[in-house]
Amino acid sequence: MIRRTPRTHGEILAAAARRFAVTGYKGTSLQDIAREVGCSKAAVLYHFAGKEALLAELMAGPISVLCELDERISTLTGAAAQRVAAEGFVDLAVRFRGEIALLRGEFPELLAQPAFAHIQLISERLIEAMTGPDGGQDARVAALVLLAGIAEGCGAFADIPDEELRPALLAVAQRVLVTAAPPPPRPTLDHQHQD
Repeated sequence: MIRRTPRTHGEILAAAARRFAVTGYKGTSLQDIAREVGCSKAAVLYHFAGKEALLAELMAGPISVLCELDERISTLTGAAAQRVAAEGFVDLAVRFRGEIALLRGEFPELLAQPAFAHIQLISERLIEAMTGPDGGQDARVAALVLLAGIAEGCGAFADIPDEELRPALLAVAQRVLVTAAPPPPRPTLDHQHQD
């Protein structure tokens, strides 16, 4: 087999994305990526410090947008925070559905890596924004399932155009968040009778 030199940094990145999509992050080795590109593992390591660096670069766009969303919700409370968090996450997931699909089923392992540690904190703040200050355990569970479902839905429904998927996801988010919201307090009746 004639080995060719990778033309660009981007060629290795594209090969990594294809391999991660087929065999997952955990199931892909640097040798697999090198084989797909037609170069040596050393050539891959010349461009990237390791597999984590490849993933970090592939996920740079979504992570940047997630950090921007985190900044926006940090100044909001209540219904405004809930709305911005849900809409912002749906927009991010739809826009970067290809990148998110690369990670399907591997989020817990990836969040344990140092390059992605801050994502866990942002996820917690998104959940808090969606549940509100009075959100109990049921609201937290609903928000977590909603975030995971949005990410999974974007990967699973790759054939649905963005302009159809976004409103469908927003409608689901609204139903879940309204259902999970604590009910308003019931008015109490004064049972004291005056004679």
